Parts: sequence; structure tokens; C-alpha cells
Amino acid sequence: MSDFFPILSFDHLEFYVGNAKQAANFYKTLFGFTNTAYRGLATGSRKVASYLMEQGNIRFVLSTALSPDHPIAHSVLKHGDHVAVIALAVPDVVHAYKQVTARGAIGAIPPTIAEDDYGLLRYAAIHAYGDVLIKLVDRHAYEGIFAPEFQPQSSVPSNRGVGLQTIDHVVSNVELGALDHWVKFFAETMGFQLLVQFDDKAISTEYSALMSKVMQNGSGTIKLPINEPAPSKRKSQIQEYLDYHQGPGIQHVACSTNNMIETVMQLREAGVNFLHVPMTYYENLEARIGKIDESIDQLAELGILVDRDQEGYLLQIFTQPVEDRPTLFFEVIQRHGAQSFGEGNFKSLFEAIEREQALRGNL
Repeated sequence: MSDFFPILSFDHLEFYVGNAKQAANFYKTLFGFTNTAYRGLATGSRKVASYLMEQGNIRFVLSTALSPDHPIAHSVLKHGDHVAVIALAVPDVVHAYKQVTARGAIGAIPPTIAEDDYGLLRYAAIHAYGDVLIKLVDRHAYEGIFAPEFQPQSSVPSNRGVGLQTIDHVVSNVELGALDHWVKFFAETMGFQLLVQFDDKAISTEYSALMSKVMQNGSGTIKLPINEPAPSKRKSQIQEYLDYHQGPGIQHVACSTNNMIETVMQLREAGVNFLHVPMTYYENLEARIGKIDESIDQLAELGILVDRDQEGYLLQIFTQPVEDRPTLFFEVIQRHGAQSFGEGNFKSLFEAIEREQALRGNL
């Protein structure tokens, strides 16, 4: 079937935060991002201040409201700091918007042109799960640093980052019973396909469970796993997220690296806290997953997980939540051919999260 909704790549993710200046320093200091552009009062933006943070091919936009009655302020009050916008680069915004709304998506921003001396930036947006927007962006006629009102930082320091390269996938949590609705939504409105699914038998521990389905666009450039809680003895990590986020939203962002060991060493040195992995995980690891290039001792020292599928193997690690609410966290992933999502690590990951839940009194 032809791809009726072509997507080029992730364009950026926009975070709504309470204080964008402080958040920018957080992502710079801990995760190695560089602030390359800014909009705010000094650039003519009277309602919102935003910091463009870049590393590799990853772009995060950190936005804060400049008044308490702005929608961003309301969103942060409800959800805390969170990923509010998934922006996708498309070849034709008008065509994409017509296709997706004709197939059932609810429009949030109609096709719009923003113009400055650097050309025309075209964009539109639709509603997704919770309050998340999916933004469609066409940059082919725009040569500015990011968007109108954004100005380059006059003296950008030479920060090489920690080796993060691309957004590998973006994971959302939805309420019990809503998973199949959103799978159908992405399939029917944007032509996504079900790449893989996991039931509560595959993703469970003694206390909690979830169900998950991974949706992928026609070209495979965009992967959007979706989780929902499953009935269990105690509160699952998904239900904990839904309670503190006040509804569905983005649970975590996975960023790729070409050198997992070096990246994780730098992140740890900068102060990033990761989920604890017990040393028993690494006993007979190579016998379970086969030969790998990395040292098992180094992986164990850093707490890096390993999994294998028919295409190869992958390395992955998960941070603890980066907010006071137990909501948003990050994954770092390195793929050695593998196209899966670490199914063999689900139990270890769940148990690690449950240990943190118990410390918070939420298990």
C-alpha cells in the first residue's frame, strides 16, 4: 500500500515547562545539549519564551508561558513539566493536514505560514492522546535557524554533547481500555502499522503489568509505542504515571547513541541518575544473549541492559524520572542491528521501576 501520509523524520519535541531558562541549563549540564536559539521578550515574543536545545539530530524546544493565563501555564499546572508536542517533518503540510483530518483526526492548528526574512515556515497540528499535539512541519522554504521569532544565540559554546544522535522512539501512556483506540487512530488517520505488541503476560512482575503496542509509519522513520495499564495486584508504573500526570501523555523519549558506554559514562559523570540494575542480571549474560562487542564488566558497572532479536542486539538504559512527579524519563539506546525494544529486559526494567515506586510509597 502506498504511503498516503509520508513523514520525513522527527522535526522536534516541544516541552512545556515552568521555567525554560532553568530547564535549558538542566538539559545542557546533565544531557549535553547546546542552546542554539532563543525566543522571548527580547526577540518580539510577548507571550512565550523558548529555548532551542540541540545535540546530534535531536531538537528539543523548551517553552514557558510569560503570564499565568496562557495555555502553556495551564498545561504545566496540570501535568508538570512535560513533552507537549511531537513535531514531524512532512513534505507538504497542507496535503498532510487534509489527509489526516479527512480520516478522522481532530485539527488543533490549521495550515499556517510563519514568515520572516529567512523565508516561509509552514505548520499545522492535530490532537492526539491526552493534551499532546502532533505538529506537522514543512521547512523546505525556510532557511532560518528554527522558526520566526527565534534568534541564534550570539556566542554558542563548543559543546560536543555526550553522543546522543537521534530520537529513536517516543513512548506514551494511555488509560486502561484506550490502547486499541489509539492504535486504530494512528493506523486509520496516518497510515501507521502495528510493528509489535506485548500483552500483560510478556510485560509483568508479581505485582504489576502493562500492555503495549508499537506503531510505526510507512517508511519506518517514526516509532510510537503506546502503553496501557493491565489489572494487577498493585498499582502499575503506567497507572502511577497517569495519576501524577493527570491523564495520558508522553512517558519517555528514547535517544540513540553510537557509543553507549562512552555516552553513559559522561551522563553519569554529569549527574544523571539511572534505574538500578542488580548484578545478578549480568550472570551468564552472554550465554543468554550471545556474543557482543562490549565488555560485560563495563556494562555491569554502568547498569546497561542488553537484548537480542533476529536482526542483531541492542543496548539500553533508562533514567529515573527527571521531574519531581514520577512521570517523564529518558532512555538511551544503541542498536547493533536489532529493531526491537528490549522485550527480554522488560521484567528487569519493571522490577527496577517497582523498587523506585516502593520508595515513593506508590506501589
